[in-house]
Amino acid sequence: MYWRGHVGLGLLAYAPIAGIALDAGEPRLAALGGLLAVAFATLPDADERLPIPHRGPTHTLLFAFVTGALAALVAALVGALVVPTTPAWTPTFVGTVVTITLLSHIAGDAITPMGIRPFRPVSDAHFTLDLTPAKNPRANYLFLVVGVLALTASVLRVA
Repeated sequence: MYWRGHVGLGLLAYAPIAGIALDAGEPRLAALGGLLAVAFATLPDADERLPIPHRGPTHTLLFAFVTGALAALVAALVGALVVPTTPAWTPTFVGTVVTITLLSHIAGDAITPMGIRPFRPVSDAHFTLDLTPAKNPRANYLFLVVGVLALTASVLRVA
């Protein structure tokens, strides 16, 4: 997938979480989660600008979970030092959103012919559904539209 498809998949994965945050009376956290979903949706593709293989370490479950844990830690530190009125579950929320967004990226790349090796370094098992090339503009726009609509539906359901 290209960035549009990954952002759409990130928003699609985040949509139910937005509804939960809004149900809990936390519209600012819901908005923060949306920003995090967009910001982290393409993070694994930073490997294209690094001296590591594309769809290598940044496209693994380990990367998704470690990055989510680090995001939760940063949220806890920011909450404690900068915004002491931050709800106690904010770090968990942030870590969950980041992890799920990164997992959506991995899933998006799994539908392309190139596929992924999500269990590295434990296993070199390769997974691909070979449904559409990453560069397919229709697929990328479709995922973007579906993601935006899912998030919109989640927000409007609560409003």
